[in-house]
Amino acid sequence: MALATRRFFNAICRGTRSFGALPEGIPSSSQHLINLEYEYSAHNYHPIPIVFSQAKGSTIWDPEGKKYLDFLSAYSAVNQGHCHPKVLKALVEQAERLTLSSRAFYNDRFPIFAERLKNMFGYDMVLPMNTGAEGVETALKLARKWGYEKKKIPKDQAIIVSCCGCFHGRTLAVISMSCDNEATRGFGPLLPGHLKVDFGDEVALEKIFEENGDRIAGFLFEPIQGEAGVIIPPDGYLKAVRELCSKFNILMIADEIQSGLGRSGRMLACEWEEVRPDVVILGKALGGGVIAVSAVLADKDVMLSIQPGEHGSTFGGNPLASAVAVASLDVITEEGLSERSNQMGQELRNQLMKIHQLFPNFIKEVRGKGLFNAVELNSKALFPVSAYDICLKLKERGVLAKPTHDTIIRLTPPLSISLDELQEGSNALRDVMEFDVPKMQKAKHERVSQTTTNICDRCGRNMDDLR
Repeated sequence: MALATRRFFNAICRGTRSFGALPEGIPSSSQHLINLEYEYSAHNYHPIPIVFSQAKGSTIWDPEGKKYLDFLSAYSAVNQGHCHPKVLKALVEQAERLTLSSRAFYNDRFPIFAERLKNMFGYDMVLPMNTGAEGVETALKLARKWGYEKKKIPKDQAIIVSCCGCFHGRTLAVISMSCDNEATRGFGPLLPGHLKVDFGDEVALEKIFEENGDRIAGFLFEPIQGEAGVIIPPDGYLKAVRELCSKFNILMIADEIQSGLGRSGRMLACEWEEVRPDVVILGKALGGGVIAVSAVLADKDVMLSIQPGEHGSTFGGNPLASAVAVASLDVITEEGLSERSNQMGQELRNQLMKIHQLFPNFIKEVRGKGLFNAVELNSKALFPVSAYDICLKLKERGVLAKPTHDTIIRLTPPLSISLDELQEGSNALRDVMEFDVPKMQKAKHERVSQTTTNICDRCGRNMDDLR
């Protein structure tokens, strides 16, 4: 290993949770860096105002050395914990050997990665990509191609069914399925060939299949809806989906990008009902938090619908990502992170339920599976305080979380989080509810007079009523 790289590796892998002094040469304060980003970066995000400078496990440090607990995990991309030594070792060692071949040639890492996915998940083949959104796009193309070639859907009439409240990314094809007005307004015309159904409603799904089944290529869904607010379907729903897709010869396509790889307390969230989708999309934690890796899994009768030249990615299946992905999967299995997520998730919900009991007017519901959890707030009782305001106060108390849809706080810490850290996060939420919320309500009441509703442009319904 080259000397400079070895020094880098030793620096980032040293210790377990705590570091000594911050790295030398940090040039700027947090506020200066935030100002630079605001000035020179597109304004397509509204971040919590904290700058990540260093991380290990569940802990984040900002440039000034202040420590925080991470209860978002980069939207579940760091299930293994930040800067896991085994993942970093794979990254550094592979980076010194070979980083990219493109798919114009073979490399010696991707076949090993593909075989590992086959052995772990039981699907014949994998189509590698980079980001989760690319994985979803790949699955959509695969379903359409299968629909035309195998199901014999008439030309240009293939339909994809997806769920209200879904989130699969922000590409044009994906937002064409979205119920999120912020994602769709100003980006039309949206792509045709999509139908919507309420998540968890097997009766409505069967009706759509009966009316359009001869033209439906696939049903794309999240086993647990993440961006919608960690929405868990009714018991038996996934089994019903499997039966309906089999009955009508429709591909069951599970987006496990956020819910998979241990996040829900199972390797795949679909395993909670012991169902096997036809297509599975993986991403986020597949890259261990250090590189973008996604993968679409399917059996040969589906996957081989796509032939050379019909789909691809220069970086998909690159040797660096493949080596990191194998190490990331190793960590999940060797450290029993799925089982740990299940146990720790139960503990977290027990802690959150106690807070719910203390503040029943402020907290509407606590829900989740594994370490995939959410606290839904009572917006009327909290008014004019929002979930974002509460996350700002959590940040001040050393806990990092992010709201979704103004009224929900998603709590998804790394699966390696300790019991003490879990309790620390819950204590911070309790203190915000007890001490900070009353002060914020008093301070903001004079400046805010009314709330807004979340009416879907697509169907005209209030999306808050569907959660």
